[in-house]
Amino acid sequence: MDPIREHRLLLTRRHFFGRMAGGIGVAALGSLLNPGLFEALADETGKTRGIPGVPHFAPTAKRVIYLFMAGGPSQMELLDYKPTLDKLHDTELPESVRMGQRLTGMTSGQKSFPVVKSMYKFKPCGKSGAWVSELLPHIGGIVDDICIVKTVNTEAINHDPAITFIQTGFQQPGRPCMGAWLSYGLGSANKNLPTFIVMISNGKDSDQPLYTRLWSAGFLPSEYQGVQFRGKGDPVLYLSNPPGISAEARRRMLDGLAKLNAKRYETLADPEINTRIAQYEMAYRMQTSVPELTDVTSEPERVLEMYGPDVKNPGTFAYNCLLARRMAERGVQFVQLYHRGWDQHSDLPRRIKEQCADTDQPSAALIKDLKQRGLLDDTLVIWGGEFGRTVYCQGKIEKDNYGRDHHGRCYSIWMAGGGVKPGISYGVTDDFCYNAVENPVHIHDLNATVLRCFGVDHERLTYRFQGRDFRLTDIHGEVVKGILA
Repeated sequence: MDPIREHRLLLTRRHFFGRMAGGIGVAALGSLLNPGLFEALADETGKTRGIPGVPHFAPTAKRVIYLFMAGGPSQMELLDYKPTLDKLHDTELPESVRMGQRLTGMTSGQKSFPVVKSMYKFKPCGKSGAWVSELLPHIGGIVDDICIVKTVNTEAINHDPAITFIQTGFQQPGRPCMGAWLSYGLGSANKNLPTFIVMISNGKDSDQPLYTRLWSAGFLPSEYQGVQFRGKGDPVLYLSNPPGISAEARRRMLDGLAKLNAKRYETLADPEINTRIAQYEMAYRMQTSVPELTDVTSEPERVLEMYGPDVKNPGTFAYNCLLARRMAERGVQFVQLYHRGWDQHSDLPRRIKEQCADTDQPSAALIKDLKQRGLLDDTLVIWGGEFGRTVYCQGKIEKDNYGRDHHGRCYSIWMAGGGVKPGISYGVTDDFCYNAVENPVHIHDLNATVLRCFGVDHERLTYRFQGRDFRLTDIHGEVVKGILA
């Protein structure tokens, strides 16, 4: 082959950028082998990375703990008191209320849609007088610290698109979740733990799957995806050294891998290579930080009692709530707790009672614990699912037994801390708890508001991918100013 032609073929775009980026790869390796090398790049708070200019405003929240009740908790049984349903029980839901709403495959063949009342009692709680179900006595005890939003709404009516929608702003998979967006925009204030951590607990009836893509970075660099902590064994896979491998041997291995990866980066200029190096280093530091984090035996007995009897059992919702508080203390920015088992198409009274027994006390304890430590003011806590439940019964009403289908037109969540007004209820639903009649809050509005608490303008936190600028709220969303302090 002609030597000149061969030389030209080698000068491809990839080789060009690879050569140009060679110095960057060496610098990245140097910073990992000598973590103090580039400390000057951190701001006065110690935060590293992130996008210049973000946050856009003064933030009211530094971290978020998202208590996600996967499956769709019934708002009529928990937070949206509808006494008129007592009189309407077992009557047909008027078509004027349904207004031709899409139905799921579970009830699309029903010829009758009988209204079913809740069998549980409500009472006004706290100074605010918010009506809370007897199923949530502990939440009733902190009602003056939370904001109940009763008019959250979504177009999705099945679990997978609905949970994908609220987590990523789009019903189809492939986009970054909220935790990844915040990690990308704001960077990290913790060098020894991931910025974004996920934990999953199961109710007694937990057949609804959760996919790892729900906490993925989508098209963002993979360093921003959530790290899942397990309920059994090592909290993170491969955290412990294999038998016969010492800490010194692992350190030498990681140093060697870093050099090899840096050399590969010089050739390809693929940013995922540097992400891989950084993740190896994070895993090494987590060998020390995670065991200390997950050892709750150092907690005072009065704190453990506050979270309930399951708090010492790894993998339970109570244990995960306590870990979430410990993570908040250590600067973890986004903690996502999933609790499965809320999909109650049948036997709802028994099953929702069991779910509340698992989650009520730990959720309230988390708020009280954060508050007594001075962390609630700048920690945003969110409790809620991907949609609510229908006022009509799925199938036939039986004595003390009924089920409810999925309902996205209006449902209830609560929020606390991080710049949210305490002790208020926001939004009003109709007498059937079927439609929002005052202050509707769309999923995009909710996500825009969460970003605003972090000082982020949801319209300006974007990432260019395949020729288009993407954002968490797509092309929608309005900040819900009525719930902000």
